Amino acid sequence: QPGSQPTAKTDGHAAPAQPAAAMRRGGAGAPADLGSVLGHPTPNLRDLYALGRKLGQGQFGTTYLCTELATGADYACKSISKRKLITKEDIDDVRREIQIMHHLSGHPNVVAIKGAYEDQLYVHIVMELCAGGELFDRIIQRGHYSERKAAELTRIIVGVVEACHSLGVMHRDLKPENFLLANKDDDLSLKAIDFGLSVFFKPGQIFTDVVGSPYYVAPEVLCKKYGPEADVWTAGVILYILLSGVPPFWAETQQGIFDAVLKGVIDFDSEPWPVISDSAKDLITRMLNPRPAERLTAHEVLCHPWIRDQGVAPDRPLDTAVLSRIKQFSAMNKLKKMALRVIAESLSEEEIAGLKEMFQTMDADNSGAITYDELKEGLRKYGSTLKDTEIRDLMDAADVDNSGTIDYIEFIAATLHLNKLEREEHLVAAFSYFDKDGSGYITVDELQQACQEHNMPDAFLDDVIKEADQDNSLSKE
Repeated sequence: QPGSQPTAKTDGHAAPAQPAAAMRRGGAGAPADLGSVLGHPTPNLRDLYALGRKLGQGQFGTTYLCTELATGADYACKSISKRKLITKEDIDDVRREIQIMHHLSGHPNVVAIKGAYEDQLYVHIVMELCAGGELFDRIIQRGHYSERKAAELTRIIVGVVEACHSLGVMHRDLKPENFLLANKDDDLSLKAIDFGLSVFFKPGQIFTDVVGSPYYVAPEVLCKKYGPEADVWTAGVILYILLSGVPPFWAETQQGIFDAVLKGVIDFDSEPWPVISDSAKDLITRMLNPRPAERLTAHEVLCHPWIRDQGVAPDRPLDTAVLSRIKQFSAMNKLKKMALRVIAESLSEEEIAGLKEMFQTMDADNSGAITYDELKEGLRKYGSTLKDTEIRDLMDAADVDNSGTIDYIEFIAATLHLNKLEREEHLVAAFSYFDKDGSGYITVDELQQACQEHNMPDAFLDDVIKEADQDNSLSKE
């Protein structure tokens, strides 16, 4: 219904024939121990939030409106029943979903996670409320969009895919009902909401488990040999629906849909295709290429003339995702860097799981530190086009202790989303770390103590004092 925030897996309904719910890896596997899912204690959800009306229902749980008691702000709470987590794989899926939401947080078109909580019966994921309803509802109401509107929406959807891939995440269940509008009056306030089937991947890794939703699944997924290219196929299916109101591959049965996907014949003869531009059809054909190696990448889709905003090709993904954060980090003064390092050390495991995976991929010799050559090779694997001089600048910016390498905590700190830095509880924790006597001010002596704890040289302290304040102390403001 309008304003709903569906959870886990819901049935697709883009055409007269309704497919089965999304395929999951559930079923066979070791039975789950119904102890802790998150692996660490959390506050009680009901001490912090009041649960309201039900917003949506999925295979594994229910989403409710919830209100933060301290602020009165509304959020969505996805409550996953632990009884339904039958196997260890089910539990891993829930953990991974939370890790991936943290990993992608800060992207304007990804729903923001507020926190995860666990009690005896449920795991609760509290996230940004998207009150504008499903993108799918808009497609059904309108029949189809204008090409310009479809191009704007496709740019957002493929932008999310590009961000996922550049951060080592494959979505695996893109579909219109997994995109909600934050604001019902703004079609461009689109947010990706469901990462229940998403996985971390390494460049070149092959996946074999068949997951996704029938209308949207790529042929190579059905053949059990696929990688991130499958997300581009799925986005191509969404684009076809955005322009026509029906999926390109459909039948009365799930097997019939799969047969149509494997045949790969795209109908450009029925209405409204005769009046749709050749450029749009060219893009769809390239996104629905049955050979993954020849299919456009997410970045190439965004560079296609039909998608381009006023003909200007966007930056490559990593340059705007991880690397923009490192560049912004390098512009911070040294005190902020040190505060960020303290925050990085206090973050929970699931908040940094994605960055940890990326660090381990780049740290080729498993030394616990990334050299210039490893950073250069790692960025190349993730599709970066940065020049050597820019990589050297990034290295210098992230190497807080001037050791010539980037250690794990430096990497996490340098690539952290700025929205995490700005979260008040993290800032208060960082300030308290420096303010040893709790006076509300940080003195030179306290800074000196912090520098010693982090093995920073005296010259570093002099720089911090010069940049920070004139009266030799810093207030919390």
